[in-house]
Amino acid sequence: MTDSANPETAANHKKATFAAGCFWGVEAAFRKIDGVVATAVGYIGGTVPDATYKQVCAGGTGHAEAVEVAFDPDKVSYDDLLESFWTIHNPTTKNRQGPDVGSQYRSAIFYHDDDQRESALASRDVLQGAGRFSGDIVTEIVPAGPFYPAEEYHQQYLEKRGQSSCGI
Repeated sequence: MTDSANPETAANHKKATFAAGCFWGVEAAFRKIDGVVATAVGYIGGTVPDATYKQVCAGGTGHAEAVEVAFDPDKVSYDDLLESFWTIHNPTTKNRQGPDVGSQYRSAIFYHDDDQRESALASRDVLQGAGRFSGDIVTEIVPAGPFYPAEEYHQQYLEKRGQSSCGI
């Protein structure tokens, strides 16, 4: 893992974007994966350009708190990232993760190309059919639009505080 909080992709790197509740813990989970070269937390899926944390939390932007991940596909596959995504949150709760409630905490996969879309749909369908969850998976699988990085103090928030998870 590089120290960069900017997931600009090198020529051989790919980008993935996931929303799974509060972005602090989601980012921390993805940063532990060998082959993830950078992450950034931010906002995606809404209608307000350059939204702030305060605006997103107020609920009027339509954005989800998300993590943009730059990864080296020679070291980790998109399917491996999907498997991590499914294990770090409950994809059966609409607009909620733990004590966090609101559409900004929704479960979503923002795909960057047709291959990611197909992989996300297939992994969701396999997981739903496996009965791993008692309810239906409500994760949105939608095209990635503009990603707006969150304020600097949110980047690698838990690492800066010597924490490895939110403790929820």
